[in-house]
Amino acid sequence: MAFNFEFLTILLCFTTIAWAQRTPTISHITQEQIRDIGGQVDLDCSVHYAQDYPVLWVKYDRMKATESLPLSTNSGLIIRDSRFSLRFDAASATYTLSIKDIQETDAGWYQCQVIISVSNKITAEVELQVRRPPIISDNSTRSLVTSEEESAQMECYAGGFPPPKISWRRENNAILPTGGSIYRGNILKIASVHKEDRGTYYCVAENGVGKGARRNINLEVEFAPVVTVPRPRLGQALQYDMDLECHVEAYPPPAITWLKDEVQLSNNQHYRISHFATADEFTDTTLRVITIEKRQYGTFTCKAQNKLGTAEGQVELFETIIPVCPPACGQARYGGAASLAPSAGTVAVLSAIYIAYAIKRIANPRH
Repeated sequence: MAFNFEFLTILLCFTTIAWAQRTPTISHITQEQIRDIGGQVDLDCSVHYAQDYPVLWVKYDRMKATESLPLSTNSGLIIRDSRFSLRFDAASATYTLSIKDIQETDAGWYQCQVIISVSNKITAEVELQVRRPPIISDNSTRSLVTSEEESAQMECYAGGFPPPKISWRRENNAILPTGGSIYRGNILKIASVHKEDRGTYYCVAENGVGKGARRNINLEVEFAPVVTVPRPRLGQALQYDMDLECHVEAYPPPAITWLKDEVQLSNNQHYRISHFATADEFTDTTLRVITIEKRQYGTFTCKAQNKLGTAEGQVELFETIIPVCPPACGQARYGGAASLAPSAGTVAVLSAIYIAYAIKRIANPRH
C-alpha cells in the first residue's frame, strides 16, 4: 500500500507539473467579416490553457506591423469608445469583441493575442471589411490634350469595397473611339486620335454601394484648320455693301486673315473684318466690303493658320445690276454722300412695270 501511495503521489506531481506547463493555444478565431457602414459585428477568439496569461484584442495595420492599437485585455476594454464592447464566456473560454455602428475607419485586421512572455506570444487574426461607396482616385486623368493622328490614353482608378468596376462613356452616349457606347476597364486607349474624338468622356466607378462615382474628363484634340465657304460666289451692285463669310474649324484657335490679290486686308473705310467664336474650335469670320467700287470685284481669300497647318477658302464677288438685300437694304453712297436707294422689292416692281410697258409697245407699233 505504501508503494502504491508513493507512486500515486509522484504521478500526481508530474501531472500537475505537466498541466502547469501546457502551452496556451487559440482554438478558434472568427473568419473574415463583411459589413455595411452603420452595421454591427462580433469577433470571437477562443483560447485553451490561457487562464494565467493576458489575452488581448488588437487592431493593427498589416502594412505597418509596428502600428497597432490595443483594444482589450482579458475581460476589460482598454479604449473608451461606446461602440466597442467585450464579452467573456468562461465555459468556452471565448473573448468576443463587439463593434456596433460600424464606421469606414473600423475596416482592417483584428488580432487576438495570448502573451506568454516579453518575446513570445500566440496570435490569430480576422479581417473586417466595410462596404464603402466608390471614390475616384487623384491619380486618374482629369484632362488631356493631344494632336490628331497621335495616340491617347485616359486612366481611371477608384477606391471602395467591394473593389469598384470602371466603365467609360461619352457625352450624350456618343460612340466611343473603341466602338460601342460603353467600354469597361481602367484604361481607355485611342490608337489614332481624330478631331471627332474630342469632347467629354465619363469615367464611372460602381460597386453596388451607393450611387457610384463619376469623373468628367475633357479630351482636347489639336488639329490643323479646316475652312468651309457657305457661299463661294456672291453678286452685288456698285456702291452697295456685301458680306463674305468663311467657317473655320481648328484647335488651337488659328490666326485668321482676309486677302485680295495676295494683299492682306485690314479694317478701313473699304473693309470691315469680324470674327465670331461659336466654340473653342469653331470661328465664323466675315468680311464686309463697304460701298463697292469696280476695283473691289474679284476673288477674296480667307486664310486660317495654327501651329499644325494652314487652310484657305475663296469667295468670288461679282457685279450685278440689281442690289442684293441683305445687307444692301438701306442706302447707296455716291461720292461719300448717302442717298436713298430703292429696295430689292421696289426694283423688282419697277422692272415688271417696265417690261410690261415694253411688251405693250412691241404689240402696238403705232404707239
